[in-house]
Amino acid sequence: MASITSVAEAFFAACETGKGWEECRAYCTPNASFSAQAEPLLDVKTLAQYTDWMKGMMTVLPDGRYDVKSFATDAVRNSVAAYAVFHATHTGEGGPVPPTGRHTSTDYVYVMQFEGDKIVHLTKIWHAGLAMKELGWS
Repeated sequence: MASITSVAEAFFAACETGKGWEECRAYCTPNASFSAQAEPLLDVKTLAQYTDWMKGMMTVLPDGRYDVKSFATDAVRNSVAAYAVFHATHTGEGGPVPPTGRHTSTDYVYVMQFEGDKIVHLTKIWHAGLAMKELGWS
């Protein structure tokens, strides 16, 4: 059985580079859930929806990249937390407004809950409002 840390790292890389559910599903239970208290994600309830949302964002923000600041495993609680900064410029089509050419660097945290070596739930902690403002979307 793979360690939850290595599974979390592989999932994180796949999700953050826009691979979508097709690739991310290997690291998750089929019905893995998702939650975030961020306006753009209020209707996203499954990890499948979220990973496909991220795939779409990489079309709108084609230079999107992340910088991992911390990865921490809590073996007692079967969870892994990843803190990163996402950097991107709105140059792609398909966003809420035509491409603005504006840039954001936005902090976020994923808390991934595991059963065995599969992710069953992911909570994203993110101040979406600031990122949306920086990109010229609000």
